[in-house]
Amino acid sequence: MSRNYESLHDPNAEYTMRELSAETMGTTGTRGDGRDVEITDVQTTMVDGNFPWTLVRVYTDAGVVGTGEAYWGAGVPELIERMKPFVIGENPLDIDRLYEHLIQKMSGEGSVEGVTVTAISGIEVALHDAAGKILDVPAYQLLGGKYRDRMRVYCDCHTEEEADPEACADEAERVVDELGYDALKFDLDVPSGFEKDRANRHLRPGEIRHKAEIVETVTERVKDKADVAFDCHWTFSGGSAKRLADAIEEYDVWWLEDPVPPENLEVQEEVTKNTVTPIAVGENRYRVTELRRLIESQAVDIVAPDLPKVGGMRETRKIADVANQYYVPVAMHNVASPIATMAATHVGASIPNSLAIEYHSYELGWWEDLVEEDVIEDGYIEVPEKPGLGLTLDMDAVEEHMVEGETLFDPA
Repeated sequence: MSRNYESLHDPNAEYTMRELSAETMGTTGTRGDGRDVEITDVQTTMVDGNFPWTLVRVYTDAGVVGTGEAYWGAGVPELIERMKPFVIGENPLDIDRLYEHLIQKMSGEGSVEGVTVTAISGIEVALHDAAGKILDVPAYQLLGGKYRDRMRVYCDCHTEEEADPEACADEAERVVDELGYDALKFDLDVPSGFEKDRANRHLRPGEIRHKAEIVETVTERVKDKADVAFDCHWTFSGGSAKRLADAIEEYDVWWLEDPVPPENLEVQEEVTKNTVTPIAVGENRYRVTELRRLIESQAVDIVAPDLPKVGGMRETRKIADVANQYYVPVAMHNVASPIATMAATHVGASIPNSLAIEYHSYELGWWEDLVEEDVIEDGYIEVPEKPGLGLTLDMDAVEEHMVEGETLFDPA
């Protein structure tokens, strides 16, 4: 059979991924010691959290099930279903090979960036969980070991009066004193009352004064009890971003996040190099190829990849390795369930330049109910020593909070 485009990308093609692997990369061979394992199924279900989390499970003929998570978004479960034939029959221990083959297989369907990468990320995280369980080691060990026993968590804070500096400061004080966090983040792309036309991305002087007042009030209230970052969600022009960053230079800002849209690297570089306020960027870029350019141009002071979106655990590790060559710390963006949050914890433990992991669900009372284990305590996550990710899904909680119309995973 000729290896034409259709045979490479058709899930029903007779030319299987295993045959391609043997031809292009050499046979994987017989391993022994319980490591001759095959993937038998891949399933997804969506949980209705503060985002529609896509949970992924990889099943094996050894009875081991790996659990992962893909970043939320339309079409992710469908893409994972599309990729299922490319991994069934494969050994889940071959994480790198399977990841690269999924990228290659899905190249015609957008695996350079975007939702296809996100779908692959969910499978990749599940493979780490499965491989850790098969080898009886925690996932961080698959990434080279650990630098730390616990990961710092920063709490993404919100209030009903998000534009009121005093309300933000009250919430900051509450989260620090009552919930035990020593790292916080607030939004700055909030209404100020001075807007004329938000579509042009230009900040008027009153808008800048209002945002600087939020920064001043929050940072002065918590002082040295917590580090505080501020998020702009890609809202402002380059000129306005520079003026805003300049206006808050005198305050103790941990970082200013995503002040300009992500597409233009030159504008991002100019903003970063024209302020001493640390600039964090990264959640809207994909794979190490995109984030490498951001880091090598020194357009970022802190890089913020989102693990279940950017390509998975090993891809995030690759990004961190590039960042480390430029002495850039990594603060992982994270709006996920406990599953991807713990995957980020394992990666964060395994890299030297890890700063913190975001937690976006502190107002969601049942977030930790999705798993049987405790996750966050006093603003930190202990790195599990159990095999794989070290978490066990609570299927009753998953079923209770499933998106309407979803189906619960089959039993292991």
